[in-house]
Amino acid sequence: MSFHHISVLLNETVDSLNIRPDGIYVDGTLGGGGHAFQVASRLTAGGRLIGIDQDADAIAAATERLSPFADRVTIVRDNYVNVRAVLSQLHISGVDGIYLDLGVSSHQLDTAERGFSYIEDAPLDMRMDRRQDRTAADLVNECSEQELFRIIRDYGEDRFAKNIAKHIVKARAEKRIETTRELADIVRGAIPMKIQLTGGHPAMRSFQALRIELNGELKVLEASIDSMIGLLKPGGRLSIITFHSLEDRIVKNGFRKNENPCTCPPGLPVCVCGEKSRGRVITRKPIVPLEAETEENRRARSAKLRVFERSAEQN
Repeated sequence: MSFHHISVLLNETVDSLNIRPDGIYVDGTLGGGGHAFQVASRLTAGGRLIGIDQDADAIAAATERLSPFADRVTIVRDNYVNVRAVLSQLHISGVDGIYLDLGVSSHQLDTAERGFSYIEDAPLDMRMDRRQDRTAADLVNECSEQELFRIIRDYGEDRFAKNIAKHIVKARAEKRIETTRELADIVRGAIPMKIQLTGGHPAMRSFQALRIELNGELKVLEASIDSMIGLLKPGGRLSIITFHSLEDRIVKNGFRKNENPCTCPPGLPVCVCGEKSRGRVITRKPIVPLEAETEENRRARSAKLRVFERSAEQN
């Protein structure tokens, strides 16, 4: 099976890393290896790229794509939240750059059997790592109505979350919800027709919310930023591409906290908390795709790139 994924903000991301030919870099969301190929091509035999992904299809595709650089690329099947442990096993204590391309890949969306898409009918799966037992079907059929409401409200930001949760619970009382089409039809029935005519697909937000919850995407991101910055060598950079406001907010706040971690009350003449800045935010405003890229790849429209640089004096 071919792995199709168009790398978003490709040049902008690679350029943001200020790559040194003999440096060590981590791709925390390897995917099909699009960004990784460009990074590896800029490294000499003395440089090294560690590619991490939890999706077996991505691992297979990236291994093939990056084969010309086998002398400088190491690929690991894991979640980037474990990047410190992965590097420790490779006897690496610090790196010159880390980058993430968050969200779901084009391959995952376009492969119906993966169950991420509301367009085609398939088993309701949505697992990024298929070694995981729990699927989206389990989530939909086992969560309480209140839990479903919270997931769809918080992660889908859908104003009809309460009604959608109610319709899901009502439907599953008659029959277990097993497929993407069953769920999409249930969500559609919970949203007023006049709203359906003005927005995108009525199930889009609910599917996004369930995927985020199932794979722990925002929790993983929030838990990883401080750790990744801590792994950077002086002058090293962390570059993160997000695709919706919830991810972007976590990255923006995480970078800001690492730049200015002081917890002293405003107006205090001298800092007494002892917290020191770990670096600086390079992107005061996020880098977004040019019009030409969004025209070629519609999924790039919501992409935002933020970059953090570790200070010369590590804390």
